[in-house]
Amino acid sequence: MQLERFSYDNKIVKWFAMATMVWGIVGFLAGLLIALQLAFPALNFDWAPTTFGRMRPVHTNAVIFAFVGNGIFLGVYYSLQRLCKARLYSDLLSKIHFWGWQLIILFGALSLWMGYTTGKEYAELEWPLDIAITLIWVVFGVNMFGTILKRREGHLYVAIWFYIATWVTVAMLHIVNSIELPIEFMKSYSWYAGVQDALVQWWYGHNAVAFFLTTPYLGLMYYFLPKAANRPVYSYRLSIIHFWALIFIYIWAGPHHLLYTALPDWAQSLGVVFSIMLIAPSWGGMINGLLTLRGAWDKVREDAVLKFMVVAITAYGMATFEGPLLSLKNVNAISHFTDWTIAHVHVGALGWNGFLTFAVLYWLIPRMWRTELYSKTLANTHFWLGTLGIIFYAVPMYWAGFTQALNWKAFTPEGVLQYQFLDTVKMIAPMYMLRSLGGLLYLSGTIVMVVNLWKTMAQGSFQANEEAEAPALVKVSSHKGEHWHRFIERRPLQMLLFSLILVGIGGAIELIPTFLVKENIPTISAVKPYTPLELHGRDIYISEGCYTCHSQMVRPFRDEEARYGEYSKAGEFVYDHPFQWGSKRTGPDLARVGGKYPNSWHFNHMYQPSSTSFNTIMPRYSWLLTSGIDIMRTPKMIRAMQTLGVPYPAGYHNQANADLEKQAKAISADLIKEKEIKQIMEFEGVKDLTYTKMVAMIAYLQRIGTDIKTVPASAKPIH
Repeated sequence: MQLERFSYDNKIVKWFAMATMVWGIVGFLAGLLIALQLAFPALNFDWAPTTFGRMRPVHTNAVIFAFVGNGIFLGVYYSLQRLCKARLYSDLLSKIHFWGWQLIILFGALSLWMGYTTGKEYAELEWPLDIAITLIWVVFGVNMFGTILKRREGHLYVAIWFYIATWVTVAMLHIVNSIELPIEFMKSYSWYAGVQDALVQWWYGHNAVAFFLTTPYLGLMYYFLPKAANRPVYSYRLSIIHFWALIFIYIWAGPHHLLYTALPDWAQSLGVVFSIMLIAPSWGGMINGLLTLRGAWDKVREDAVLKFMVVAITAYGMATFEGPLLSLKNVNAISHFTDWTIAHVHVGALGWNGFLTFAVLYWLIPRMWRTELYSKTLANTHFWLGTLGIIFYAVPMYWAGFTQALNWKAFTPEGVLQYQFLDTVKMIAPMYMLRSLGGLLYLSGTIVMVVNLWKTMAQGSFQANEEAEAPALVKVSSHKGEHWHRFIERRPLQMLLFSLILVGIGGAIELIPTFLVKENIPTISAVKPYTPLELHGRDIYISEGCYTCHSQMVRPFRDEEARYGEYSKAGEFVYDHPFQWGSKRTGPDLARVGGKYPNSWHFNHMYQPSSTSFNTIMPRYSWLLTSGIDIMRTPKMIRAMQTLGVPYPAGYHNQANADLEKQAKAISADLIKEKEIKQIMEFEGVKDLTYTKMVAMIAYLQRIGTDIKTVPASAKPIH
């Protein structure tokens, strides 16, 4: 049989490898900064771009889409060429993909620092960047499928199955969740509202973890682990079960992020059931990975690459056991809104994604530069620094989570809440310091790796085009006795279609009834649209990232109703584009904060938080006093809300600013009655509060939760 000569493109793999290392350090530095800010609030630097609320989405986007994203592309582009025995479909598309992705990351970070955000976790980037992500993802898909279609190897190896499912599912998730109504450049409103928006967001958010942080990395595991261990995958049949069961079940589990909220009970129950079922396929993958190393444990002790892989797969197993555990309602009642969730997420991110990425880099770079690793000692040093970093990060966060939950729920024998919210913040301060130490160790290990790999590259000779040869693809027909799955493995487009159908089923069954069946979202006649000033204030609340620390969802628990007021109802959020339920309570819940404090309290709390809340770790928002709202945007905002179904009167956009001015002047007049506030205005050089962001924010905070009459906690009987 005549062999065809061709070459593999290592240059694009090199570029993605470099980007992975650079963005890894950037993402981990941002993570270390926000960890330190919770222990030492002065590190917010009293500057808007560096506050926790803006830095947290910078950190999450840098780690997920920059570090992990580039890690996916470097692993896929290297392995896909070898598995298909073909050069990538287009060198030009590879370059467009690389530079397009880096520009998205760069402009995404800059936009988040500037306060341009949709306020939807893991999907914060505004609409122009959403469009750019879609286009670059299509470029990646064309390049990947073009390579698969021109392959010289008939059989599609298991890693490629995961790459295909990743591409089609991420495309579906991104498009559905990113449907928004732009009102101007870098400003839009989610097409969905309240409960519906929450369901779509966590259908996306949970499955972004599933199909961006998990399935592509399982593909990398199935390729690089056997290569590093020089052993075949433990079980081909188990890989089939693992793949199809995982992609079908995973997509249903999103509602477990919304247990005990205003989401309909049937949707919550579906999320719980499928989350529990998810243990089986997840652990099937872990078992398949670890048993691939059977008989190779002596090599594991000596080889840093395999050490990283073993810990990565173990962390995957731990995270995928804990996830279903946290979806049990009785456990979720304890864990949700606490640092337990933060610990859980970082075991997966630092252990599974981080360590597997490090292993791939350590394995790839010496081969592409045709040399030996510069220092095995440095690699082992990195391994132990990283491992200790994960331990010092996760254990204090578990401890902090349990402390928060137990103390939030504690009552005195007389039936009164035992602790104020700030008491728990003070209790967990030492855990935040230890968490920062863990982050520092992990970052230090990454820097050691970068130095080691840079030295490795310096001593080697890079091979941009790696020569190879293979026979042309011969079409093989199905034959009697062949395993049924072989039929699909020779047909990538059918595998794409079957994957789309499987992941689409769960999404459709959860989302469609929530939108079409009116009984799922009972309306409340007392709930009215936000005033124009409150709408501006809400935009500022989102822009400053307040949702990263404050929830707006009182769950039907005795302690929460005693602390915050009446539990939240679905109909309260019908005009919230986007929803703001939050996922973490670093600060107290705000669902019933409206009318709880005078305007002056909110002013002082934002200008100098410690003046109203001793021991608070909230950063200052003094710039809200010296910056103004853009009233030219008001008519656009009103028209957009009308398009989204908010019942403002016809033509209201023409008088919206008059109403805004009236409400703003009333709040301003109330504030300047306070001598202390007048002194602050003189110090800051502010002569008129009317159109300041501070007044708009106060207007919004005073509105939250006031549409329905609630029974004061003191008037409720204690059972």
